Amino acid sequence: MSSAIAWRRECGTFHTTYAADMALRPTPLARARIAIVIFAALAFGALAGRYELSIANQVGIAAVGALGLNVLVGFTGQISVAQGAFLGVGAYTSAYLTTRIGVPFWVALPAAGLVTAAVGGIFGIPSLRLKGLYLVIATLAAQVVIEWFMIHLVPVTGGSQGIFGIPAPALGPLVFDTERAYYFLTLAAVALAVLGCANLFRSRAGRAFIAIRDQDVAASVVGVDVFRYKITAFMVSSFIVGAAGALQAHHDLIVSPENFNLAVSIEYLGMVIIGGLGTVSGSLYGAAFIRLLPIALATVARSVPGIALNVNVLKEAAFGVAIIGFLILEPRGIAKVWRDIKDYFRLWPFKY
Repeated sequence: MSSAIAWRRECGTFHTTYAADMALRPTPLARARIAIVIFAALAFGALAGRYELSIANQVGIAAVGALGLNVLVGFTGQISVAQGAFLGVGAYTSAYLTTRIGVPFWVALPAAGLVTAAVGGIFGIPSLRLKGLYLVIATLAAQVVIEWFMIHLVPVTGGSQGIFGIPAPALGPLVFDTERAYYFLTLAAVALAVLGCANLFRSRAGRAFIAIRDQDVAASVVGVDVFRYKITAFMVSSFIVGAAGALQAHHDLIVSPENFNLAVSIEYLGMVIIGGLGTVSGSLYGAAFIRLLPIALATVARSVPGIALNVNVLKEAAFGVAIIGFLILEPRGIAKVWRDIKDYFRLWPFKY
């Protein structure tokens, strides 16, 4: 085998230590792909315009939130439709701490995650006895209850008007008050969330999550504390989601109840289904797909002369068609499609 093919194929890479064999990216080609992605992301932040950066920020924030939901749904098998509510808890916590108390963003961000983790742990208690559709209804109740508090806990949330005047994050003289500056903050948050989740599922807790997803009774038999790890999954998921909510609040500079309703929860569930349940990269692909879908539809609508198309109606229809299509044609989502493409070129030009 030539050196070029050996470099490209996994069978041409030989590890001499356990650390090298257990690395997140064990092959040179995988490390090269990561380097290219990092370079492209940094170059995009330096060269893109304000509109493109605004879209990228929305995709990045959604990717962090989708990663949090995938920890719970994809890796632990606990279906939740309360994602919008947990995003709201994180957003309102950070907004309240920074606007009413004067806490810096760098303190409010982890505080938002911790408060959301506590709320997620409380609402995760029903998962100890409920599964499937019954758990969905329990998390739906959490969505409704938290939305009620957002509207009626006026001294804290501002009621239906929400909280205005949220300050932009600042680190000394560096203020993230432009789309370009906020892009690099969002990029750092996405990188931390990806690294954290990728390493989580290489740990004892992550393997316990997967065992519970595959068969909780069998996991209990072999010694997994199902009670402990189900609650832990809800809390870890909610922490990441709460951080995403805080990022969204300080990007939009306003929080209000309509930004965290049930439709948002369904949208995030669609992200992890389309991107790929139980994969870290799938969360990123799903977030990009859902956030870019309205933009693509608006472009199509403008290109059809003489026909007035409602983009919102098109978005809802395309969203439903996309979920049904992936569930039928590729249940494991975009991540599996990308894996198949890589496998094809890994074997090319051979058929087997």
